[in-house]
Amino acid sequence: MEGNQIPLDIELQTNSPQQKTVKCLGMTFENDAARRAYFTEKLREKLQDPEFRNIEGFPIGEDEDILALSDPPYYTACPNPFIEEFINYWHQEKEESNLTTEEENYHREPFAADVSEGKNDPIYNAHSYHTKVPHKAIMRYILHYTEPGDVVFDGFCGTGMTGVAAQLCGDKATVESLGYKVQADGTILDEDGKEFSKLGARKAILNDLSPAATFIAYNYNTPVDVVEFEREAKRILAEVEEECSWMYLTLHNPTAEQVDKAVSLLKKSNNPQVDIQNSGLPFGKINYTVWSDVFICPECAGEVVYWENAVDKEAGKVRDNFPCPHCNAELNKRKMERAWITRFDTAINETIKQAKQVPVLINYSFGKKRFEKKPDIFDLTLIEYIENSNIPYWFPTDRMPEGEESRRNDDAGITHVHHFYTRRNLLSLSKINNLLNSSLIKIYKFMFSSMIYRATKMNRIHLKNYFFGGGGCNAGYLKGTLYISSIPIETSIIEQISDRINWISRGFKKLANTKTVSCTITASASNTLVKQNSINYIFTDPPFSNNIMYSELNFLWESWLKNFTDNKLEAIENKVQGKRLLEYQELMAQCFEEYYRVLKPGRWMTVEFHNSRNSVWNAIQEAMQHAGFIIADVRTLDKKQGSFKQVNSSNAVKQDLVITAYKPTTTLEQRFQLKAGTEEACWEFIRTHLQQLPTFVAKNGTAETIAERQNYLLFDRMVAFHIQRGVTVPLSASEFYAGLTQRFVDRDEMFFLPEQVPEYDQKRMTVREVLQLELFVNDEASAVQWLKQQLTKKPQTFQEIHPQFLREISSWLKHEKTLELRELLEQNFLCYDGKGAIPKQIVSWLKHSSIHRDKINELEENAPTDATGLETNDRILIDAAKDKWYVPDPNQAIDLEKLRDRALLKEFEEYRQSNQKKLKQFRLEAVRAGFKKAWQEKNYSIIVEVAKKIPDKVLQEDQKLIMLYDNAVGRIEE
Repeated sequence: MEGNQIPLDIELQTNSPQQKTVKCLGMTFENDAARRAYFTEKLREKLQDPEFRNIEGFPIGEDEDILALSDPPYYTACPNPFIEEFINYWHQEKEESNLTTEEENYHREPFAADVSEGKNDPIYNAHSYHTKVPHKAIMRYILHYTEPGDVVFDGFCGTGMTGVAAQLCGDKATVESLGYKVQADGTILDEDGKEFSKLGARKAILNDLSPAATFIAYNYNTPVDVVEFEREAKRILAEVEEECSWMYLTLHNPTAEQVDKAVSLLKKSNNPQVDIQNSGLPFGKINYTVWSDVFICPECAGEVVYWENAVDKEAGKVRDNFPCPHCNAELNKRKMERAWITRFDTAINETIKQAKQVPVLINYSFGKKRFEKKPDIFDLTLIEYIENSNIPYWFPTDRMPEGEESRRNDDAGITHVHHFYTRRNLLSLSKINNLLNSSLIKIYKFMFSSMIYRATKMNRIHLKNYFFGGGGCNAGYLKGTLYISSIPIETSIIEQISDRINWISRGFKKLANTKTVSCTITASASNTLVKQNSINYIFTDPPFSNNIMYSELNFLWESWLKNFTDNKLEAIENKVQGKRLLEYQELMAQCFEEYYRVLKPGRWMTVEFHNSRNSVWNAIQEAMQHAGFIIADVRTLDKKQGSFKQVNSSNAVKQDLVITAYKPTTTLEQRFQLKAGTEEACWEFIRTHLQQLPTFVAKNGTAETIAERQNYLLFDRMVAFHIQRGVTVPLSASEFYAGLTQRFVDRDEMFFLPEQVPEYDQKRMTVREVLQLELFVNDEASAVQWLKQQLTKKPQTFQEIHPQFLREISSWLKHEKTLELRELLEQNFLCYDGKGAIPKQIVSWLKHSSIHRDKINELEENAPTDATGLETNDRILIDAAKDKWYVPDPNQAIDLEKLRDRALLKEFEEYRQSNQKKLKQFRLEAVRAGFKKAWQEKNYSIIVEVAKKIPDKVLQEDQKLIMLYDNAVGRIEE
């Protein structure tokens, strides 16, 4: 056994009657069919329990359809009643393998290395989905945070890449492909030769609300005999070809007589599969057919075929404007009405009206070569013949559900699931589905499901590739939408089966050595039935607010699987479902509360998140903190460089984010409660939090500023920790900063525990510089941070800093009251007026000048050791220092903050007394100060009252305000 890999508890799924005995949850079965029969009956009994079926998020489907899709106990197309047994069994198995980790000794810093993994991997491409994180990227996180045998959880699993990653942590070749070195004893060394992890598979619990997603995830994480799969899949292909291949034939360079013969033969035929193939005519196999919308010219009422008139063949693109082929009037798509056809739909027994589309180009193979042609009379007759043919097998005819995405094609008459397919593709798919209905081996249904979207009218032609080469001309369907273009491609189902066999075989060959088990659940991430404090690590890729309407997009898959998402708990923004940002945040908070419940104390969670709006970032952050998690690291993916950059919440906008958070240890929670509301409780939290943060992060000879170690973010985390636990914050910002300086070590504007400093200092000497975080100045708070950054580097006069300041504030928010530079300086910084001692901050800067260095050193030698500044009568030094603004030391800052807060609270009171329903422009810092004071005094109604006067967007995009507001609402409700 390689490394510390855990023994197997599952055998390969095959159809062989000689299959070996299998073990499952400590029980032995004669074969896998016996295992499946036993647990299927257990699940059937559970489905009779009304309480079980009433679990929120339970999918919509009949018992038999849920059972047909499931493979209990490993996968249930509903909440998994066997999950606790799995967890107990895995923990016991780990103990018996001597792989148990002492929880008290567990320690990891946030994983801060760059993660850049491509998507052109056979595993990744075996099946498509709307969003997917490459499994190799997830592997790096799992290896960092876990040990072999640990249990990993993903509540929004999608296609189950977290499970694939957990399995492949036990595959030496895959681990080494990440750039790591695996030693003989299973120890994994990182790129720098440092011990990184241990080789060995991890267990995975995969959960999703969508039955389509969990079905794909289950198959990705179930061992497959690839040889057996290929053999059986090719048999399926042969059966489909035998019955359906005649529909994908076209004549190659026919004479007029041959066309007439083929048309006559088809019209008279009762068995076209036999008659056409035995005709001796030169038939080629269709690879794909390009279709085109037909429009009506508003001038002459003539029909306009979009492909023939709007597509510029020389440029390889669609023209915005083009002439009518009949009257030469200038046309564009927006000016024209569609042409329509009316027909009786026998599947739903209704007369329907649909936008007219016609075939315009056929790509086919004859012998070993590919050819193209315009459809001839036979091709059109064949299509008409198929349209009038009966489909003898079941296919879904469900009405598309209510939703902006799912009903986007209603205006073209595409209203039901079967309308998304051409008649011949629908007939072929129904044939395949019928062949698979009796199969207990889910991988074939997995192959079928991978074709469901590829077979639709949503596939689009890639014009540049088509006209100029350089790649496939089938651009596929547009991910994240159900859009049908005006020039769709109909891909042959015969061609697709061959393609899918190839891709799935390639993908699963790379999984051939994985032998661990995962458990897959179809349930809401807010109610998973997972045991409390049982998960070692969470990697999750949650819904991105309103980016993707998962339940609407999954409807095509689910209609074929006969199991549907119950979208009441779907965590998205959706107008039709009545879910705004607030509802999205509440649903995400429920999911993170479940994550918090199941995760072990002191363990980590990684949230991969594409952020489209600052308000959504704040909603996610607030939901995580409300659940109890402490954010320790936020990074953005630099897609151009393939690297991550440390950020803070003020500039985490429109980027891919990786958010790292941890669940506090039981010890911290207990100590905090004993001292809650005291200064010592604050410092207890900070000491523990600093232990969890990275000590040093460097790349290419430079180190980065670790945002979470800066004083203002440490203050924010401390405040959030108190507020989420309903405890009064005993320190102001300046008092906190002063205490921070007294208790901890400052290096490069970051704070460390004393025991962390030697490591930082040693590594600091190996780099040229520490890169400062980029600041975007758009309000008072960010302006103060920018000024602090500038004045720390170099004390400056008003005249020196003013031109720079004007350049920085070009993006000032419209609702934010404009403040003059002088007002910001006077309220937050100090200025030396030329009287008394020169402040030490200015002296430190002057010493960098060779003109003043010697004189200052001489004066400092004779100065008292506790001097707060430099006493001198030297006019040159005084003149050099005079009128310079500088960052005050902590004690002076406390006095400044008191004066500033007094002014801010006075302004806040004006907002509270104002008769305006909505404040158009205001000072955000004043609102923050007022909310903070009201919270400390437990005047929650004041927070809610003033929040109503603030534009919703402003409230939602400010992390501090939304945190105080949400918690105030909660306290009032209580």
